[in-house]
Amino acid sequence: MRHKNPIKKFRIEKILSEHAEAGPHAFVVVLDGLKPTFNIGKIFRSAQAFGAREICLVNIPFFDPYPAKGAFKQTRSRSFATFEECYKQLAPEGYTFCALDPHGGEVMDRTELPEKTAFILGHEEFGLSFDAAAYPELRKLRIRQWGWVESLNVAVAASLAMYEHCRRWALGDPEPKHLKNRYETP
Repeated sequence: MRHKNPIKKFRIEKILSEHAEAGPHAFVVVLDGLKPTFNIGKIFRSAQAFGAREICLVNIPFFDPYPAKGAFKQTRSRSFATFEECYKQLAPEGYTFCALDPHGGEVMDRTELPEKTAFILGHEEFGLSFDAAAYPELRKLRIRQWGWVESLNVAVAASLAMYEHCRRWALGDPEPKHLKNRYETP
């Protein structure tokens, strides 16, 4: 059942998210000015599933938390007015910034992904809110596609990037106890 007041639900879950424990993996997801519809909530859901350290919301004052299915309040987040503010927080922590770009860049599954990767995903229609050339160390990554569509849905692209990072860095991690045997029938 949808919450009767999504703004109130957002405010409550945002406070919980800001105080949530960091996820077990070192990567972060930077959402740069995404539309406040269903994609952001779905990305939070995937970030919770893949154990992202946190999600950085850039110029996203509100989004519908319903598609997150409870993952928003359980996934640590920080909010920033601009990408520059976000960059100034994460760069000293040793993050490598990788913007997903369907039009060019290194092929994600064929390039190195540092353990401390910050995946940047821009607005669904307009892309990044900042000039990537102003950040010469920023890497552009693309996800290989074989079909005719121009790009993947931003929530799908984020999920694939998180999975690829976990495939490389978390293979030795045991599955959390609360998930073991949950699909076995007695």
